[in-house]
Amino acid sequence: MRLRYFPFLLACLALILGGAAAQAQSMRLATTTSTANTGLLDYLLPKFQQRTGITVKYVAVGTGAALKIAEQGDADAVMVHDREAEDRFMAKGFGVNRRDLMYNDFIILGVPQDPARLRGMKDASAALKRIRDANAAFVSRGDQSGTHIRELSLWKAVGIEPTWAGYYLSIGQGMGTALIMAFEKHGYVLADRGTYIAYKDKVDLQVLVEGDQRLLNPYGVIAVNPARYGKVNHAAATRFIDWLVSKEGQDLIAGYKIKGRQMFFPMAAQP
Repeated sequence: MRLRYFPFLLACLALILGGAAAQAQSMRLATTTSTANTGLLDYLLPKFQQRTGITVKYVAVGTGAALKIAEQGDADAVMVHDREAEDRFMAKGFGVNRRDLMYNDFIILGVPQDPARLRGMKDASAALKRIRDANAAFVSRGDQSGTHIRELSLWKAVGIEPTWAGYYLSIGQGMGTALIMAFEKHGYVLADRGTYIAYKDKVDLQVLVEGDQRLLNPYGVIAVNPARYGKVNHAAATRFIDWLVSKEGQDLIAGYKIKGRQMFFPMAAQP
């Protein structure tokens, strides 16, 4: 009688183990919109899956929202670009194994007419003050993203509260929407260069301010703390991070281009 049920028990065990294996071969990533808008994730993730068999499912939102998702235990790793927020995330015990990943830069864009006369300026905060003095339109993401936080720090540096009625437009949307609205409103916007290049054919905006050291835009990648959230797939997250910062991952990041332009520059320390 016992032998009769043995094949059935083996089948049940196989289903259980198979389900666990399938679960182990996927992970959740919360990331900023620029990594999706530029196409970087669609370029990297199939290569990671081919190398490891692990599927990465991602949600692309502002950095603040991505970290909030991770704080709730609803992601296995985060890829974001706000170092102060990342450090707070780590200090509160939400993350482990933060690694420097890559960088690009922010730029201030505007319509070709350039009503506030920013073209060629190097001081990003002074450029924002000139926009304010000219009562020109400025589109802010207003979403607590890394881009929004950087914008607010630039206003603060010149002592301006960006609240002038009818001209400062805080939209609570992603970078792509902000670019389109800046074009439609004949105004200005702070953007990451990669998303701008990806959207360049959709908007007639020009790079007017660049090169300020404060416009450097570094990205980090962090595993969510498994001691805090038992349900996270820490093994997969660790493999993902190790791969991203490896020579293979860093070379792939360096090699990703749109229209011949490099989108991101690797910054992980190599042994």
